Amino acid sequence: MRRSARLLTGAVLAVGGAGLAAGIAYGVHGQVLELVPATAVPGDQVTAKATVCRDGKAAAGDASAVGAGAFTLAPAIGGGEVAGRFRVPESAQPGTYEIVAQCPSGGRQVAGDLVVSLTPPPSPEPTHSGGGLPHGSVKTGVGGAFGTDPVQTAAGLAALAVAAAGGTWLLHRRARGDGII
Repeated sequence: MRRSARLLTGAVLAVGGAGLAAGIAYGVHGQVLELVPATAVPGDQVTAKATVCRDGKAAAGDASAVGAGAFTLAPAIGGGEVAGRFRVPESAQPGTYEIVAQCPSGGRQVAGDLVVSLTPPPSPEPTHSGGGLPHGSVKTGVGGAFGTDPVQTAAGLAALAVAAAGGTWLLHRRARGDGII
């Protein structure tokens, strides 16, 4: 029994050690190279950010997989994060490319995936940039149930009030045992 426990413990430690070594070789667990935008078209500029170097030094970026070559990730002011930029070459083909950043001291490395597409990703709806309050309707798919006509609004509220009063009266009769005919 004791021999089985030792073998099992040894196997668990060996697997855990191999996983830890792989994590150190490829990157620190839970840390990735953040790419903005994560989906780009040829000619786009991409920003890479990470917390790979804890000593406040610059990191070396490698975007040669997509054809952009080396770039530098400089330390941000007041934090352990580094950031740098590279441009996706016009000759880049659609696909997913691994972009890597490595800290020169200690060799810590992180990676992120960049998706290159020939069509740009859909952009979000334009935001309200004018002064004052926003105006217009919200497209919810419900339709134009509420308008700005005060007569129709009052009539709708009156119908709701009558329905609520009728329901309350029926529930009250049922609770008293009068029954409903």
